[in-house]
Amino acid sequence: MPRSVSQLKPALTTAAKTCVFAVALTTAWLGSAANATDRSHLYTSDAIVTGTGEENRQIGFRECLSEVLVKVSGDARLADSTALPTLQARAAEFVASFSYRDRLEGVPIHDEQGTHDRPHDLTCRFEPKIIDPLLARLGSKPWLSPRPIIAVLLAVKDQTRRFVLAHDGSESPYMAQSLAAATVPLALMARLPDAATLAAARLDFDHLSRLNSTELKQLATDIGAEIPLAGTLVWSDAARGWIADWRLVENGKAYRWQIRGVSFDDAFRNAMQGAARILSGNGPP
Repeated sequence: MPRSVSQLKPALTTAAKTCVFAVALTTAWLGSAANATDRSHLYTSDAIVTGTGEENRQIGFRECLSEVLVKVSGDARLADSTALPTLQARAAEFVASFSYRDRLEGVPIHDEQGTHDRPHDLTCRFEPKIIDPLLARLGSKPWLSPRPIIAVLLAVKDQTRRFVLAHDGSESPYMAQSLAAATVPLALMARLPDAATLAAARLDFDHLSRLNSTELKQLATDIGAEIPLAGTLVWSDAARGWIADWRLVENGKAYRWQIRGVSFDDAFRNAMQGAARILSGNGPP
């Protein structure tokens, strides 16, 4: 199944897919689990930089600041704020501490390669007393309550098939990985149903699309999640990409949003970003 018209990938086995999905979610799961007792992970970010020199360090500081503001707030729109560049220009002032890890650790330096050429992970740590007021300046606020596990209940229609996405299904080997990747910048955890649950409930494309909020909530509970995020993902030649429609109920209010003509990677990012804004109280999707 293509991310776009021209992007096709070979199939994986069911066992491999399940393993990949579990591994990909590890970072998000750890962040969610740590939320109840330790929020320091929210105020820490990483960037890949070349070498350890000052110029590239400043680039990394700017990237880390942007990522931390989004992660702490759950508000991805901050990355596009017109006020952000002004803060990024002062990013070094806001970093409490930083450290490097050589990504080629253990690999000898080539004859013509200096340490300034080697890629490093730059880890930046920030303090809430610094970041929280910056969020206020950007019109946002920190999301410090425990982040719920989101059940993604997705009916998919591609060029030839209709199905409900399962973490161990055989229909789309890369969608589960893409969903997992979309959770990480927002410190979220998403959960997909397994094929057995879908079969037992006789859930197919049409049935899932008709479930009401109470039924979706029960399905989310059945798979160990707390918040159901339901959607459809339909391939459109006319739109030159996927059309994704999402719906989520929070505090009795129903939210719906859509994105058109995109890759499924962008569709999942749109889903997680919209859900995070709603659940964080930082605005509509």
